[in-house]
Amino acid sequence: MKIKPQWAKYHRHLLELRERLVSQMSGLAKESAEELASYSLHMADSGTDNFDRDFALSLLSSDQDAIYEIEEALKRIEKGTYGVCELTGKPIPLPRLDAIPWTRFTVEAQSQLERDGALRQRRLGQLGTVDTTGGVEADEDDEVEEKPAKEKE
Repeated sequence: MKIKPQWAKYHRHLLELRERLVSQMSGLAKESAEELASYSLHMADSGTDNFDRDFALSLLSSDQDAIYEIEEALKRIEKGTYGVCELTGKPIPLPRLDAIPWTRFTVEAQSQLERDGALRQRRLGQLGTVDTTGGVEADEDDEVEEKPAKEKE
């Protein structure tokens, strides 16, 4: 695998992040898989146990999403498309890559996608599948569903 020298630092950093998240995930998975006592001495203890398990599962889900984005960034480095905005094709500024090494978009493109509602889901899908038309259609459908609820109020 040949990596451009300008992206070697980011490649190392992404590998370290992935390793740290995988390690963290294994701990969370063990914690959430532990069997809860079916009968607790107090209802509050049972509620706390359930909350802790739900919280651990939520963290696990977030970590899985982060690992997905890191894996995709590593693939972009290998393909030679890293550091290029998927929406505009413009170079992503290095300070943005330093802050978010797995980013796919420039700040402007990210803002536009957020305004259009395309980033509402946790995952964007496969590389290059984001299109603003899909995000707009989802928004229009949501508005149709939301209007009757607002009218009732």
